[in-house]
Amino acid sequence: MRDPEFYLPAILLITAFACRLPGIRQTWRDPLLRTVNALLIVASSVFFFAAPTTIAGINRITGVPNFSAPLVYSILTAFSASCLVLIINWRGGPPQAARRVTLRCVTAYSLVIITLFTLFALADAPVERLRDLDTYYANTAYMREMIVLYLVAHTVAALVTTWLCWGWSLKVRGWLRAGLVLIVVGYLLNLVFDAVKYVAVGARWLGRDLDYLSTGVAPPVASVSALLIGSGFIVPLVGPRLSETWRSWSAYRKLGPLWCALHAAPAPACAAVKMNWWSPVRLRLTQRESGILDGFLSLAPYFDRTLHGEALDAALRSGAEPKQAEAVADAAMIAAALAARNNDPEGAALSATAPDPSPTIGRARDLIGVSQAYSCSAIVEAVRVNAARSENTHP
Repeated sequence: MRDPEFYLPAILLITAFACRLPGIRQTWRDPLLRTVNALLIVASSVFFFAAPTTIAGINRITGVPNFSAPLVYSILTAFSASCLVLIINWRGGPPQAARRVTLRCVTAYSLVIITLFTLFALADAPVERLRDLDTYYANTAYMREMIVLYLVAHTVAALVTTWLCWGWSLKVRGWLRAGLVLIVVGYLLNLVFDAVKYVAVGARWLGRDLDYLSTGVAPPVASVSALLIGSGFIVPLVGPRLSETWRSWSAYRKLGPLWCALHAAPAPACAAVKMNWWSPVRLRLTQRESGILDGFLSLAPYFDRTLHGEALDAALRSGAEPKQAEAVADAAMIAAALAARNNDPEGAALSATAPDPSPTIGRARDLIGVSQAYSCSAIVEAVRVNAARSENTHP
């Protein structure tokens, strides 16, 4: 792999971490979110330090050929431990039990990291290898053990995490399940990475050369795996917020026909309050809902309850569900009220009639149904046509 193929995943992962920086101070005491942040940093570090250019630079700075080998293996081991710790905290359960298992996991993998550096210090590896160290030193004393140790530690973490996440994914739904499935797929690719490495190293033990598996196949598998795993941990945290934003935008858009009708000339039923384009969608939705409800209040003197009942009966006869029929009746009454208001520029009805707003359209949760009925219902269109005809015949 070329350097960009290492650095690109590193940049993507650290960017995901940077997106979380604004809220880090408020969530720093949450062990789950702390572990997510640590995981993103460690995962990004794996790719950054595994790039050949970075490897050569660290070897040159330290003056020790292949010093990057135990460093990269240690970061990869820390990544495996971070994933296990995150799953332990993510699943919940008694806090004391989670802390106890977390401590055991961190202790075990810390010992693995210490052992990796110890084995490297005992080994004789004077020839710098930037891409094929695993296979080049597969038969070298202590280097062989170091390579096998990091692969075994990585495999154990992948197997345990895959098993935990798969079992958990069968019990949950929604964004959490989607995230767990991504993690499972990512760790299955991790197992493919380990298998390819085992085959390449084992071939060297048997006197054969399958180095291309280690240098050409394993790195891209690792890149895809890390991105899937990182995405799997982020999706359940970001997904609900995206869903809420999408629902708000969808509701905002669906309220458009009713909003436009109430603000149409020549006699708008309510005043429009301008908002900046960068205003949060939830705030924009609330403003639109409030504006529509204010418009209903101004139209109350023109509401025709008899027409409402007739439209309701017509909608029910056409096969509409009761809630849908109520929305059609409300929309029909609004259409007629708007026409009546336009025919009353002096506001005579305002003093002659006491406000009697419809109880149904006074509830914001029904507004979307009313708005859709206003723009799509044949019954509402018929009321609108009749009102226009009456306006033309009674100047």
